Amino acid sequence: MVTTVQLSAPAVRPKVVARTGLHAVLAANVVVVTALFVQSGQSANALILLGRLAGLYGALLMAFQLLLVARLPWLDRRLGMDRLTSWHRWVGFSLLVTLVAHAVLIVSGYAEVTSLPPVDELVTMATTLEGVLRAVVALLLILVVGGLSARFARRRMAYETWHFVHLYAYIAVFLAFSHQIGLGGTFTSSPVATAYWWGLWGFALGAVLAGRLVLPLWRNLRHRLRIAAVVPESDDVVSIYITGRDLHRLPARAGQFFLWRFLTRDRWWQANPFSLSAAPDGRHLRLTVKALGAGSASLRALKPGTRVFAEGPYGAFTAMHRTRPHTVLVAGGVGITPVRALLEELRGHVVVIYRVSRPQDAVLLHEMRDLAQARGAVLHVVSGPSNAPTPHGPPLGARALAAAVPDIRDRDVFVCGPPGMTGAVLQGLRELGVPKRQVHAERFSLAS
Repeated sequence: MVTTVQLSAPAVRPKVVARTGLHAVLAANVVVVTALFVQSGQSANALILLGRLAGLYGALLMAFQLLLVARLPWLDRRLGMDRLTSWHRWVGFSLLVTLVAHAVLIVSGYAEVTSLPPVDELVTMATTLEGVLRAVVALLLILVVGGLSARFARRRMAYETWHFVHLYAYIAVFLAFSHQIGLGGTFTSSPVATAYWWGLWGFALGAVLAGRLVLPLWRNLRHRLRIAAVVPESDDVVSIYITGRDLHRLPARAGQFFLWRFLTRDRWWQANPFSLSAAPDGRHLRLTVKALGAGSASLRALKPGTRVFAEGPYGAFTAMHRTRPHTVLVAGGVGITPVRALLEELRGHVVVIYRVSRPQDAVLLHEMRDLAQARGAVLHVVSGPSNAPTPHGPPLGARALAAAVPDIRDRDVFVCGPPGMTGAVLQGLRELGVPKRQVHAERFSLAS
């Protein structure tokens, strides 16, 4: 028998508030930029006119890009880094198209005016006009970063390499801004326009500095994190306990993750995104890692007392987004770590579905069983190949989910695991008619 639990959900979901707010901010700035463009005066050449407008929209998109990657806690808790990163990628490609259009239209327009070939016109502009060469370099840097952000290229790079390459984007931002100051007619067309552009760039860069530099430095200086213990869970799984000062003041919640840097001679430069595998208790933080590569395998050798630099907490995979009294938690592989932490925090009746290839791959299974028993939750362990026949079709298909949780349409569903598993579960939930607002998914690549 499931006991009804009252849940005081907000009238408007936090995710909707944040998403609507971002859209409204972008739309309002598009209106302002367009108005400033119209007010700045027109050109007799249509290509130049369109090129200038594309450049202004490109500058706006570049500032919006900075906001999306600033890792501001208010946005991250409501939208999650995976969703913000996905938007950042799409805005980035839009920015690339806009800036290429700006360059092509401007050069073509001036080539029409001077009757020079476009390449000759570009060379003339780069060597005679202040800021044009900086703009060319900025565009080339953005092209390189954009190309390396494509999925086929991203998969072949280590996180640290990808992160280092992206630092060149900040150089491109500086060069593009200096180009706008030097040649942007809209920038200097009026005191209002000048104040707007300075304010826009100042806010965007300030957000990045605050979210990615000042806040992490301040939190680490305040909490002084160290490894308290390294506990083997199995032959290839290890749990790391982190302690520090005033951890009860760290705004971490079950289901979130940090970017961890263990400050040893051979690891300080590596940032690993690992979820908390236990709900924060104000005394310790715990992460549990399976040896999936050389980096994670070497964590077993870490020593108690090692200093830790942590960025976060990040992620919207938390109870903050619940809309229903009861919950289903679906985990695959080491995606169990944020799910195990959530089980510790959630109220109401909980059903856990834990998907593994083999029973021996079930990380933290003994803890899950004890915790489920203590909290009155139901735990299903689903093992075997993904194409193995079952009485209810695919192991995590719609029929199997409905058989395991008959009232699944009336529950929130949290899903964390490899992309293939997550996709199968989401498809099954759509077939069952589970409302989208009740489905919460975390990308495995960031969660674990």
